[in-house]
Amino acid sequence: MTDKPTVRHPEKAHKPDNVSPRKPDWIRVKAPTSEEAAEVRRLMREKNLHTVCEEAACPNIGECWKHKHATFMILGDTCTRACAFCNVKTGKPGAVDLMEPEHLADSVASMGLKHVVITSVDRDDLPDGGAFQFVASIERIRALGTDCTVEILTPDFRDKAGAIEAVAKASPDVFNHNLETVPRLYPTIRPGARYFESLRLLQKVKEVNLGIFTKSGIMVGLGETRTEVLQVMDDMRSAGIDFMTIGQYLQPTVKHVAIDRFVTPDEFEDYKAVAKAKGFLMVAASPLTRSSHHADRDFAELRAAREKRNAAE
Repeated sequence: MTDKPTVRHPEKAHKPDNVSPRKPDWIRVKAPTSEEAAEVRRLMREKNLHTVCEEAACPNIGECWKHKHATFMILGDTCTRACAFCNVKTGKPGAVDLMEPEHLADSVASMGLKHVVITSVDRDDLPDGGAFQFVASIERIRALGTDCTVEILTPDFRDKAGAIEAVAKASPDVFNHNLETVPRLYPTIRPGARYFESLRLLQKVKEVNLGIFTKSGIMVGLGETRTEVLQVMDDMRSAGIDFMTIGQYLQPTVKHVAIDRFVTPDEFEDYKAVAKAKGFLMVAASPLTRSSHHADRDFAELRAAREKRNAAE
């Protein structure tokens, strides 16, 4: 008798297939087949760690892993929500691994990282949404005594009392939380979240520690209009967000929401120019832009941009 294969998205299994348009020529990526990628995968398995690179089927995994860049995903590999766009496994999570921050820090040291990105699944089952694991991970990396900078990409913590403040007080260098899409599409694309609560989260980070860079991103190609994207930019700037990312939504499986259209590279360049004009310190906008893509290089540019702005004021 053989075990039934695990269904990653049981809530979507019986839904009809959603057909997306064919990928254009500008959406082309390479599989992670390099020796460096194999080494990263081996290290993750040895330390019982997860990466959003794998779990979310990131199109840039081949490039990033070849350069030994990985986004660590803490709090396990199972999310308590079921967003229409995300490939991370959904269901009832297991117990939190209290050794996870230690293993993460060991991997950071082994890989010789100068900049690390830490994200997580949503854990609405936990009293603080898993904020304590972010704090512990940041503290363990700081304890290495290296100059490694820390970027976090958090869930919204569903307004768990004190969660945002606790993570902000741990002083990550970059605090990222993605809005994902325009507010009109939240009921179908991100039903478990609230647009203005996510904006308020990022605003609150600045209130706790003005020195932390804040960052947020959206996907396009889901049916949003240009006017709606520009309004999101204004909302982000009102919340003091420093860095905006914009990337093309890519459908993980036929059970996920379909792609409405492929946004052209020229349109991404237009979005980038407009966002820069609105006052963001930094903007990344391209079909394959993702929250953590080139995060180490981007952090150096982000820090330089703030120093230049401060010098001019």
